[in-house]
Order: sequence, then structure tokens, then C-alpha cells
Amino acid sequence: MSNDPTHQFLVNKIVPIEIGGIDFSFTNASLFMVATVAAGIGFLYFTTGQRGLVPSRMQSVSEMSYEFIASMLREGAGSHGMKFFPFVFSLFMFVLTANMLGMVPYFFTVTSQIIVTFALAMLVIGTVVVYGFYKHGFGFLKLFVPSGVPGMLLPLVVTIEVISFLSRPISLSIRLFANMLAGHITLKVFAGFVTSLSALGAVGVAGAILPLLMTVALTGLEFLVSFLQAYVFAVLTCMYLNDAVHPGGH
Repeated sequence: MSNDPTHQFLVNKIVPIEIGGIDFSFTNASLFMVATVAAGIGFLYFTTGQRGLVPSRMQSVSEMSYEFIASMLREGAGSHGMKFFPFVFSLFMFVLTANMLGMVPYFFTVTSQIIVTFALAMLVIGTVVVYGFYKHGFGFLKLFVPSGVPGMLLPLVVTIEVISFLSRPISLSIRLFANMLAGHITLKVFAGFVTSLSALGAVGVAGAILPLLMTVALTGLEFLVSFLQAYVFAVLTCMYLNDAVHPGGH
């Protein structure tokens, strides 16, 4: 069972809780979501709690993260979009921290669960829709009516725009989930090769060198992918929020 590359994604109950026939059990996924939030808050608190004129390395990382998301949001949604900075920054830190924690051996990767990534994506799209109607009323529907389209093609274009908008939470969630799932399965497979070949004696150890090198290389790549997926999630969130702030902008 330990060599099964999908075994690492199983959700196991830690504290079984059932209320009215509904399962509210505290699971390993719940535990690592709590750990992700605690690690993110802890890092930001301890690196910025004792701010100095000459920042420490960790303080510099926190400040760079702040500026990184702030500039991304300004570029993606304009200065009016900065009201969403806490939301976007929290999402970025959660996804990044969850991805990085998932790289630790025997830890659970929260973002490899489609229900978690879909919930995050629906939170983004829900925020876009609610704020869009709150700020612009039915003017938010301009989002689905691009300017300059001939009247004859308007029904077709509007239909395409609506379908495209509704597919956003699906593509946003599947992109993050699939990348983390595939990367961790590949790592587990190559690590399994190393273990299996090493058990075959001297010849096996020699044959395990290539899978070991691949495992090391894939680990480095997976750290990069972990950051890039958090970055892509934040960038797309900024683009979608721009539609809520400026529905007729495009």
C-alpha cells in the first residue's frame, strides 16, 4: 500500500463527528488546512512583528510578497481593485503555503483535492458576481456584451461569453488540482523505483542512480511548480476581479 502513488491523497478521519446524518469529521485534510493557515499567519506575524529599518531576510521575504501581490493587483484590476488586496494576498499565501507544506514527506497536500481548489475558485467567482452586482447593478451584465459586436452576432457572442464565465471556476480549480496531483504522483513513482531497485543488491543500487537523479530533479521542479501555481491562481483572480470593478472595460 505504501508504494501506491495515489495513497498519499486519501482523506482519513482523525476525529469522527456525525450530526444529523451529516459527516463533519475532522480529517487529515482538515488538519493540514488548519496547519496551512497557522503556518501562513505565523510566518507573517513573526517576520513583520519586529520590523526594523534594515529588514532581516525573512522580513524582506514578507515585504516582497506584499509588494508582489500589490503590484499584480494594480496591474490586473487597477487602483480601484486594491480594496481586494487582503482577499488576493490571503488566497496567494494559502495556496503557496499549502503547496509548500505538501512537499514535506508524509505531509498531506491540501491543494491536490479537487473539492478544496473548487471551493477556492467558487469563492473567487462568487466575490466577482456579488461585488459586480453590488457596485454596478445590472450594468455588471455589460461583461457579457462586448462593444462593437454586430447585432446579428450578439446572441452568439453573449452565449459564448456566458459559457466562458461559467467555466472559470472549473478551469481555475482543475489547473491547480491537476498540477499538484500529477507532480506528486510522478515524484512518488520515481521514488518508488529507487526503493524497489535498491532492494535488489549491488546491481539494483547501480540501476537506482538514474531514478534517484530524476527524483531530485523533479523535487526541484515541483517546488517551482508549487510557487507558479500559487502565482497563476493569484493572477487569474486579479483578472476576474477586474471584471467586477470594470465590467465594461473589455
